[in-house]
Amino acid sequence: MKRLDALDAASIKKNVPKLRSGDSVRVHVKVVEGTRSRIQIFQGVVTRIQGSGIGESFTVRKISFGTGVERTFPLHSPILEKIELISRGNVSRAKLYYLRDLTGKAAKIKERRGDLSDAIGYDEEIEVEVEVAEVAETTEASEVVETTEAAEVVEATEAVEAEVVSEESSKEESKESN
Repeated sequence: MKRLDALDAASIKKNVPKLRSGDSVRVHVKVVEGTRSRIQIFQGVVTRIQGSGIGESFTVRKISFGTGVERTFPLHSPILEKIELISRGNVSRAKLYYLRDLTGKAAKIKERRGDLSDAIGYDEEIEVEVEVAEVAETTEASEVVETTEAAEVVEATEAVEAEVVSEESSKEESKESN
């Protein structure tokens, strides 16, 4: 099982927002038609989230020309280009199947107040730490370069001083010999 866990961990997307039932989302899906590929946007309300890990999926419901359309997406699928969180819904259920029977204004979900800052992707904090580590590495590398450059400068000045001293000593010897 450990091999499968490693494979699953490599396949999990990092930049996925934390979704909840009732959220309004815009899902960008890659659609391949023959040899052409394009992005199609599916916008609606998340009615359920199920599974975990690599098998996690979510269902989005929208009304298209008066007909309700539901589509289930695997969360970590390569066909999903990106998921945009439009608004948070204020609901008290995990599965919103009751929306299937409602129409019009009754099917509207109240928006949860506040900002969308809690919707940051799973590994956003890790990415920030990685960026900080990269900055630290480049800083250390530049410090190493600066110290090596300083050491080279010191060696060069010592060499010049040694040449000057040797020239002066050779001049003194030539004066003494005359």
